[in-house]
Amino acid sequence: MRAALTAVAAAALTAMAGTPALAAKDTVVLGMVLEPPHLDPTAGAAAAIDEVTYHNVFEGLTRIDRTGAVQPALAETWTVSPDGLTYSFTLRKAAFHDGTAFDCAAVKFSYERATAADSVNAQKRLFEPIASVACPDSGTAVVTLKRPTGSFLFDMGWGDAVMVAPNSAANNKTAPVGTGPFKLKRWAKGDRIELERNEAYWGPKVALKAATFRFIADPAAATAAVLSGDVDGFPQFGAAESIAQFRADPRFAVVIGQTEGETILALNNAKKPFDDPRVRRALAHAVDRKAIVDGAMSGFGTVIGTHFSPTHPAYVDLAGTYPHDPAKAKALLAEAGVAPGTKVTLKLPPPPYARRSGEIIAAQLAKVGVTAEIVPMEWAQWLEQVFRGSDFDMTIVAHTEPMDIEIYARDKYYFNYQDAAFKDLYKQWQATLDPAQGKELLAAMQRKLTADEPNVFLFQLPKLGVWNAKLKGLWENFPTQAYDLTEVSWAN
Repeated sequence: MRAALTAVAAAALTAMAGTPALAAKDTVVLGMVLEPPHLDPTAGAAAAIDEVTYHNVFEGLTRIDRTGAVQPALAETWTVSPDGLTYSFTLRKAAFHDGTAFDCAAVKFSYERATAADSVNAQKRLFEPIASVACPDSGTAVVTLKRPTGSFLFDMGWGDAVMVAPNSAANNKTAPVGTGPFKLKRWAKGDRIELERNEAYWGPKVALKAATFRFIADPAAATAAVLSGDVDGFPQFGAAESIAQFRADPRFAVVIGQTEGETILALNNAKKPFDDPRVRRALAHAVDRKAIVDGAMSGFGTVIGTHFSPTHPAYVDLAGTYPHDPAKAKALLAEAGVAPGTKVTLKLPPPPYARRSGEIIAAQLAKVGVTAEIVPMEWAQWLEQVFRGSDFDMTIVAHTEPMDIEIYARDKYYFNYQDAAFKDLYKQWQATLDPAQGKELLAAMQRKLTADEPNVFLFQLPKLGVWNAKLKGLWENFPTQAYDLTEVSWAN
């Protein structure tokens, strides 16, 4: 009997030693507030596209790392000519997920597709300086610029500048084919996106075998999902009011960082009365930014006075330019001929920061005689009507692209700001290779925007990270729109 028991025990120990349960966890489920409209970062402006695909599914010649620095990606190395016009990239030996070779032909196709007359790239201006792309051999791409562009390597690290293949590019919205360490497994519309590890990846093998992004817009549902373990965490958590609860629970890590998201009360400068700078300045005085940060963001967020990140070395603090002053607001509105009781619409996309800020702002505007009708919108509806159609009076949104002060220099953008002097400042900055001069020009652009107040600048969107305390490697900050999984793993 004793021998039989010993044999059973030995067998049990052997079974336990070989059980997969003892292996380190190699999958993750992350929550997202918004579902991407599609999965092609070269054909859409929605941040959620990049959040899923950036450096996970798609890669560019360069990439932006967690510190905001430019790093090699599909370009292993590069040289720049003394005149700043010619960039010679040495390409890595890599392949797209469908086996198509990545080579100079793919670089040429990707950049020429982005610059074409029919390009739908949301950041087409990034590629405007490109004069030509030459392929002396399959492993070398030579990009010649029309003029020196100091930000070129950084710009080519955006999600909009990733490499795509000629035979699959047309289908990337629903069947993305990149060169990244993950590939699409399944997209259950309205619920989740599932990625799986690309076992043929050219670079170091990532720790995660699979990753799932679940779409949970409701803040209460998001809180419940994290607490129950249905999701392992949110890289960008929408329920700021729940942060204290998670901080008090040792099961979770709470990581507060910065994003590139300038949150603005956008005004349609092409519509009356917003075409009058006195009205825009009046609204800036009517809004109490500190009350918005406290009420909508539970105190998280940095009040701003221009469209520029406070973390950037060239940032100019202009937050005090339009102090909260309802009397001043009323006087400016009267001077501009805006009668008390004037009605406007405030169209709000789904993110909690927008909906909650909108309610507070509407109450503040009512105190100076402006009646703001709140119109809640789904994301696709907001993109179509507001962003693409400029069919709005006011809206609230966080612009999360890096260094996106350039949107005020565009000939056409949804809030319709047009100013020749600002465009000239931007062109000077884009062309300079002198860091000191570049910093001065960035400061001048910030001051110009604050003087014109095309939009009411509210606060810098914080990055509120909440996740399982054993999950390692997620980014603390958002120098670009990315839920980069390449360094993510589980502690044993």
